[in-house]
Amino acid sequence: MQVREDLSEAMTYTSPSSGKRVGMAFLQPKSRDDLAKRRIMMKAWADHSGGMLGRTPDYLDSSIMAMAAAAPFFGTGDHDYARNILRYYEYVRENDLLLTHTLINPQANRATGPSKQADPFIAARVLSKNSEGVVVRGARMLATLPIADEILVFPSTVIRSGQDDLPYSIAFALPVSAKGLKFICRESFAEESAFDHPLASRYDEQDAVVVFDDVLVPWDRVFILEDPERANRVSEQTGAIVFMAQQATIRETAKAEFVAGLATLIAETIGADQFPHVQEKIADILLTVESMKAFLAAAEAAAKPNEWGLMTPDYVPINSARNMWPRVAPNLSVVIKQIGASGLMAIPPEGVLNSGARADVDKYYQAKLADSEDRIRLFKLAWDAAGSSFAGRQDLYERFFFGDPVRMASAYYSWYDKEPYKSRVREMLGRKGE
Repeated sequence: MQVREDLSEAMTYTSPSSGKRVGMAFLQPKSRDDLAKRRIMMKAWADHSGGMLGRTPDYLDSSIMAMAAAAPFFGTGDHDYARNILRYYEYVRENDLLLTHTLINPQANRATGPSKQADPFIAARVLSKNSEGVVVRGARMLATLPIADEILVFPSTVIRSGQDDLPYSIAFALPVSAKGLKFICRESFAEESAFDHPLASRYDEQDAVVVFDDVLVPWDRVFILEDPERANRVSEQTGAIVFMAQQATIRETAKAEFVAGLATLIAETIGADQFPHVQEKIADILLTVESMKAFLAAAEAAAKPNEWGLMTPDYVPINSARNMWPRVAPNLSVVIKQIGASGLMAIPPEGVLNSGARADVDKYYQAKLADSEDRIRLFKLAWDAAGSSFAGRQDLYERFFFGDPVRMASAYYSWYDKEPYKSRVREMLGRKGE
């Protein structure tokens, strides 16, 4: 899409260093117009996949874009980490590289931190340092899209400030081909037939646990080293979390819109759209669509420059969207199942259409507004969106996209400024006969 002449202006911009066209997700916004350009580009990618691709390049491009603008945050220390992040941002931008990332530690013993595990090298940590760089041993999860060019390794969960956690507070980038770097992947859900598996055949991104078998990270690829305080603050203080969450909200909006269209087509095709309970279920999806769109519009309208000079969306609606989505996303597939009902359970494979049973298929699989083949195609899409292995992974992915929803809600409660509302109640309680 970036190289299509009719989309070039929307998908790319002119690099400030090379003068060539580069991906719009790398644009460091200085105005609301710049934010709109980024949104339009991201929505085009999200619409193309129906929001099914959670790791299109714009997600992590947005992260390093914001971090590069906040380069002074990374400091210098023994090495110039600020220069490293700036140079890395330019390298990825100019070469249009695709990034994956890994944030969390393996689920060995979740009751304790990485340094207290039976094996302190279960979680990826610094093993040693030498003149060439840092040697890392251990593992991280969960890297989605391991077919990327490069992998970002950044902290996600809170790291304690004690000496025991120092080796785990690291941030760096590597080519996925780095010596000693391994990816242990789940079973693929991809299928060959686009007829039988219209989504899985195109959009299975793959997920992996990443193993660092004494991997050397060159000094110019290190951004944070043995600095728990900086590791804990990097996403928020650089503004990266805002831009990543905005990209995610754009994709989620596209997904909600896609499911709204799918659910409506199913209902109309089989004549179920006249029933009030079906209309109510689709209305719930439409409410989700409009809520997500409103969050995006509000965030963009109230944008202002952050401390690093980037025009930044208002985080209140964006953070609200990322907390609401895991609560409403599971309902999308539920509605498809409820409307499709038993029709989703008996969809014949493509081969049946070319068999002696074709006459029976044409007779018994027709619908109010579709012949048998079109009805089967529609229901194949519905099954891949709501009931297949691909759909099950999508559901889990959306539930935990930004982490445990309960922990997220707790953090949201602590972060949100509730004082104006409390003051209003106190004022009412303090009125005397008014």
